[in-house]
Amino acid sequence: MSSLRFSKTALALLVLVILVQMSMGARRLTSLVQQPEELLTYHNGAVLHGDIPVSIMWYGAFTPSQKAIITDFLHSLSPTSQTQSVAPSVPQWWNTIDQFYLSKAGNREKTSIVVAGQVSDEECSLGKALKMSQVWELAAKANPGKGGIAVVFTGEDVAVEGFCMNRCGSHGSNRKSGAAYIWVGNAAKQCPGQCAWPFHQPLYGPQTPPLVAPNGDVGADGMIINLASMVAGAVSNPFGDGFYQGPKSAPLEAATACPGVYAKGSYPGYAGDLSVDPSTGASYNANGVDGRKYLLPALFDPSTSTCSTLV
Repeated sequence: MSSLRFSKTALALLVLVILVQMSMGARRLTSLVQQPEELLTYHNGAVLHGDIPVSIMWYGAFTPSQKAIITDFLHSLSPTSQTQSVAPSVPQWWNTIDQFYLSKAGNREKTSIVVAGQVSDEECSLGKALKMSQVWELAAKANPGKGGIAVVFTGEDVAVEGFCMNRCGSHGSNRKSGAAYIWVGNAAKQCPGQCAWPFHQPLYGPQTPPLVAPNGDVGADGMIINLASMVAGAVSNPFGDGFYQGPKSAPLEAATACPGVYAKGSYPGYAGDLSVDPSTGASYNANGVDGRKYLLPALFDPSTSTCSTLV
């Protein structure tokens, strides 16, 4: 009898210990998912607005088809009767940036992107292994005007400092000239699982089947995702004192605050409940010019602290 009473007592103590541990674990888990105290806010700096001229530098090899996919996306950012009639659309996505960010900075005019010019360096005059300082040197050669953006696209065989390791694209600026810079690389050969997901199996995490790229080019369609993310950051935080969250040296911005989110129902390893083209099986969430379809990142809504998606 005494041994039975001891077993019951021991069992009761064991249950108590487990409950205490579960309670402590729950508090630790809750602390991990709490919203950070510093949310994405406006730091009273300049934003880009109005008609924003974009100058393009193609560095390395790009096919005419790849250039068309990318430039058609930039053209799609300017609302037209064609693009606005088919929802969800690229102009709707762009209008979200206007609504969430640019208007909050006092901008009262509609903002649009205007492709101002394109130059090519197919021979890679600076070599095929670039430091970021060289990338910005190329951006300056694209000669963006004040309030404009110079975009450098690097080919699939061009290595850029930090590419695939900690970035798929980047944006910076030249305060003296008043211009913003963007760089995006083609990751098709170097790291499609990192910089062209979800059109390629991820390098890490759940190995879900890749989605069909809306324009049939994993590299170029992946570049669109990163270009859209960088454009959102460049217009809302061009000089490092606009809209951002976290440290100024490594900020989370309009799109980078919502990594991997493209549609409702998304979670790590799953892009969300995207639209699917019945004729090609391609996944997308935005319509552009000339029947183009694109996959664009969600944008962070500072007023609700949630990621806003088109679908």
